[in-house]
Amino acid sequence: MARRYRLTELVEILGDASVVGDGAVEVSRAASLKGADAECISFLHRADYQDELRRTSAAAVVLAPDHAGLTERPRIVTANPYAWFARLATVLHPAPVVASGVHPSAVVDPAATIAPGACIAALVSVGAGAQVGARAVIGEGCVVGENASIGADTRLYPRVTLYAEVSVGERCIIHSGTVIGSDGFGFAPQGGRWLKIPQIGRVRIGNDVELGANVTVDRGTLDDTVIEDGVKVDNLVQIAHNCRIGAHTVIAGNTGIAGSTEVGEHCIIGGASTLAGHLTIAPGTTIAGGTTITRSLSKADTYVGVFPFDLRADWLRNSAHLRSLDALVRRVRKLERAGTEKTAKDTR
Repeated sequence: MARRYRLTELVEILGDASVVGDGAVEVSRAASLKGADAECISFLHRADYQDELRRTSAAAVVLAPDHAGLTERPRIVTANPYAWFARLATVLHPAPVVASGVHPSAVVDPAATIAPGACIAALVSVGAGAQVGARAVIGEGCVVGENASIGADTRLYPRVTLYAEVSVGERCIIHSGTVIGSDGFGFAPQGGRWLKIPQIGRVRIGNDVELGANVTVDRGTLDDTVIEDGVKVDNLVQIAHNCRIGAHTVIAGNTGIAGSTEVGEHCIIGGASTLAGHLTIAPGTTIAGGTTITRSLSKADTYVGVFPFDLRADWLRNSAHLRSLDALVRRVRKLERAGTEKTAKDTR
């Protein structure tokens, strides 16, 4: 049975909010306005969901002060209802408790270090010199390569692969199918063939990072690929060799970031975006979904657009013209106004 919480209890636990209405109302689950029943608490963070708010069966709602008058239901009022509801959902739906220890079917090299409280699940392989931190959970079928390190309270879901010498910080979440530390795409042309360039760098991942399912992060060619603290990456994202992803940046699914590109802190990169190699993206930049970035962005702003492919010379020429299009339109309008004024003057 799920535990039930009074609204006043939830505010005491999470803070930064107040109860309006009956604080003794109890809830046990978090749900959307549309999917909630009398056991649930939901939230409103945008006024355009007012119709759903009126129709909801939720026992209580979380909303902002500006929206507190939109319902008579018991409600929790807070400045940032979206974030508050996220923390609330963690209280109502805690992660399952995982028993510590090493499963009999796991293969752990004697030279590896497993901290107290860690869980090594069935069919896991842990290489020589690897370190697994306290309370870390390594799910079924994971591979932790030689001299790799995993920080305390980090969780690897089933079938994650960490190559040798990969470093993952504390409190990270890495979902199934993700591969970290595979070789970067480095080849040199020689005599009509491609000569492999050894990829001898590492991957270093900071604290509080989350990587979705089937993400690939390549190791550096010489220097390391780095993902800084607090980065959140969606499913099916490719981060190539020698990239650096700045702290607290978020990257949506199906994005590809080519080698040696540096993305600043607090950037937002929309789904299916493409970033060419050897670029620098300013901190605080937003890149809309499906946008292709082919040059460095030195100014934090929102960038959007997809340009049709063409022969390279034609594409470069048309792209240069496109950037001048706004100035050209202004000149044409100015000339048209001047012509209109001259015609009117001549007819008088």
